[in-house]
Parts: sequence; structure tokens; C-alpha cells
Amino acid sequence: MSNQTSDNNKRLAKNSLLLYVRMLLTMGISLYTSRVVLSTLGFSDYGIYNVVGGFVAMFSFVNGSMTAATQRFFTIELGKNGDIGTVFNTSRAIHGLLALVIFVLCESVGLWFFYNKMQIPPERMLAAFWTLQCSILATLVVIISVPYNAVIVAHEKMSAFAYISLLEVILKLLIVFLVSWQKYDYLIVYAILMLLVQIAIRLCYSVYCKRNFSETKLPFNVNKKLFYQMLHFAGWTMGGNLAMMTYTQGLNVLLNIFFGPVVNAARGIAVQVQNAIIAFCSNFMVAVKPQITKTFAQNDLDRMHNLIALSSKFSFYMILCVSMPLMLGVKYILNLWLGKVPTYTEVFLVIILCSSMIRSLAEPIITSIHATGNIKRFQLVEGCLLLCILPVSYCVLLLKYPPYSVFIVHLLFEIITQAARVFIVLPRIKMSIKTYLSRVVVPVVIVSFISPIIPICFKNQIVISTFHMFVMILIISMLSVLLSVYVWGINKRERKQLNTIIKNVLNKNKI
Repeated sequence: MSNQTSDNNKRLAKNSLLLYVRMLLTMGISLYTSRVVLSTLGFSDYGIYNVVGGFVAMFSFVNGSMTAATQRFFTIELGKNGDIGTVFNTSRAIHGLLALVIFVLCESVGLWFFYNKMQIPPERMLAAFWTLQCSILATLVVIISVPYNAVIVAHEKMSAFAYISLLEVILKLLIVFLVSWQKYDYLIVYAILMLLVQIAIRLCYSVYCKRNFSETKLPFNVNKKLFYQMLHFAGWTMGGNLAMMTYTQGLNVLLNIFFGPVVNAARGIAVQVQNAIIAFCSNFMVAVKPQITKTFAQNDLDRMHNLIALSSKFSFYMILCVSMPLMLGVKYILNLWLGKVPTYTEVFLVIILCSSMIRSLAEPIITSIHATGNIKRFQLVEGCLLLCILPVSYCVLLLKYPPYSVFIVHLLFEIITQAARVFIVLPRIKMSIKTYLSRVVVPVVIVSFISPIIPICFKNQIVISTFHMFVMILIISMLSVLLSVYVWGINKRERKQLNTIIKNVLNKNKI
């Protein structure tokens, strides 16, 4: 192993460790905060906040495209030792323009849809309106923060994310107590304080970048050629981000139209848990993505292929390891966490977690095709497949199927889309499909079928009604997954690499 590869592995281990420490702290605080927020706001107001915030997110799907473009161009320039200052200034100009466009859309089309299509109780329309305005402003703050976040990711300075994210969840925890202590409208005050938190976090990222990265202090200068290159790249990624917005926030609005805000509350709770679980995958991928892109820029395809295979499997195993005990004890854990739980929350959560496992396999492949810059065919196919989720779900609801049917539709299309990604992307990065199937798909399928056997048999013999019963099913499930991964989920070479990463983590003070 070369010194450069060894340094990359050590940096990957260190960044992963920092992000997981951050995740454990933020997840614990966030889950507790959700319980208090639900109790303070109630099912209806909690559902209103989720559907209004999700509705605003529908208009910001373009930002997802620009985020991918910004991070890709930053990382490629770093891999080539290029001019990242120009990339930063150009991306800042694009995101400023993007924020203006989204503001106009939200205050025109958005307001029309809000007043004419959404199901909001009449007595809560005023509170919902101000929640909408705060959500719009918070979204704009997030958009103009993207170039600063992209600089941090490209430089692999994950400690900044760890500390600033911890500050963010602490501020949100303080908000919960402030809301419960004041005498004004809970929903309006909560929305205003959440906006103030976004502004504070935006300032933290800006100050950190100004102090640590010289490219963020250069005179403002827009490179027209780069401007259009980034827009062209973002234009093609827009299809996939439009589809993602459709099957996340679009389904949320669809559920509101057919069933009202209480079902949105159930969906919001399920998504809250999903986001906490996905943190296990996303933290790892935040550390891996820059290295996948840099290895392509340096034409180190063997290492790139190895990173794709390892990150795909380990992302899936992480989510499976945490999701399985939650699925088996879903009723008990939701009652323990929230007390009263909206109808359909349990089944929503189980299906959404299954979709998250499939989605975890997609991130390394998407990162690799973005690194190539040749994304036209990929985005067309992926976007068209995922865009089918909303109309198919609408037809299913017209046929009087229950609310959870839309998440089953999502799961089926996620599987189909992942197959399409594999067959389109791998030839572009010169990775054998047969190798991917043998190194990723086959082990994942085997582990998925074998690891639940013992936990399910154990659950059928008991009733999970006490905390120690849940702890037992938690331990049995995790041990079953880890044993299955060790025996069937990794090969000898990967087992050796895993041991190396573990040693690096244990010896982190030497890194």
C-alpha cells in the first residue's frame, strides 16, 4: 500500500469517526426534541409544519442540482490542484440568483397552491401562513450556504460539520423549551425560532470558511465559461433532483390532499426516524464522496472501484443493523418515544426504512457518475423512472387504497431505478457489472435474507412490552447482522481492509 493510499485511508477513518460522534449526539438530541415538539404542537400543528415545510422544499429542488454541481467542481479542482477560488465565487453567484428565483416562485405559485389546494383547518390558516413565510426564508438561507458547505466537504474538514451541527441541535433543543414556556401561538413562534437558527448556523459556516480557506476571501469574480459549465451540469442533474422532490415532498402534499394533516404528522414522525437512521449511511458517505471524485480526477480507477464496492455494502449494512430491531419492535419503541402515536406511523416507518436500504446503494454510484461529468443519459433514465412515483401513487389513492400504499409504490420504483443505475453507470467508469453483482448485490441479498431469521424467531416467542425485552431484541438483531456480514457479507480482501480501518480508528491519536 502506497503512502498516499495509506494517508487517504487514515483520513477517511478519522473523518468517519468525527462524523459518527456528531451523528450520535445529534440523533439523540433530535429524537428527544421531536417528542417534545409533537407534544407541544399537537398532531395537527405538527402535521401542518411538516407539510408546509415540505411544500417549500418542492421549489428548492433546483438547489439540489446546484449543490451536486458545486461539490463536484470543487473536488475535481482540488484533485487537479486547480483554481478553486474561481469555482467558489462562481458558485456563490449562481446560488444567489437561484435564491431569488425560488423566492419569486414561492411567493407566487406557492401562495396560490397554499390557499387553494392544501388542507389546512380554517382556524390555523394564519399560523400556517407565517410558518410558510419562515420556511421560505429558511430555505433561502440554506441555498446561499451551499458554496461554503461545499468548500468544507471538498477539503475533507469534517470536524467543522461535527461542531457546527452539534451547535445546531443544541439551539433547536433550546427552541423547544422556549416555545413551551411562551404564551403566544406555538406554531408561529416555533417557525420563527427555527428560521433564526438557520441564520445563525449560516453565519457560523461563513466565519469558519473565511478563517480557514483562502479561496473564500478572494475578490468576487465570476468566470462566465465556468458559470455555464456548472449550469449545464446542474441542468442534467435537475431531473433526478426533481424526481426526488416529487416522491418525498410531493407525496407529502398528496397525503395532505387525500387524508389531511394528521396523516402528515404520521409521515413526519416516520421520516424523522428515517433521517436519524440514514445519518449512519450519510456520515460515512460524506467522508467517502470526495475520495471517489478525487480518485477519478487522478485516474486511479482501481481504488475508485474498490471505494464504490466497499461504501455501497457498508452503507447498506449500517442501515440494516439499526433498522432491523426498530422494525421488530416498532410499536413499543414509538410508544416509548412519543407516548401517543398517529395512525399509520408504524407501517409508514417500516416501509420507508426498506426504501432507505435500497437508496443507500445508490449514493456511491451517483457520486461516481457525477465525477465523470457525463451524466445526460443517466439523469434522463433515473429522472423518468422516479417521476413515475407520484402519478402512480395518485392513481393508487384514487382507487381507495390506504395511505401506506404510496410508500410501497416508492419502494418498488426505488428497486427498479437502482437496477437501471447499475447498468448505465458502471460501463462509464470501466467497472465490470459482474464484479459489482458479485461484490455488492449477492452479499447484500444473502445478508438481508439470513440475518433476520434468528431475530424473527425470537420475537415470535415473546411480546416486546418492556425496555429489557426491546434491548434483548436489539442485541440479538445487531449480532445477527454483524455475524451474517462477517460470514457472507465481505470477502477476504475486504475483511483485511476493514481490520485496517478499525485499527486506524483505535489508533486515532496517532493519525
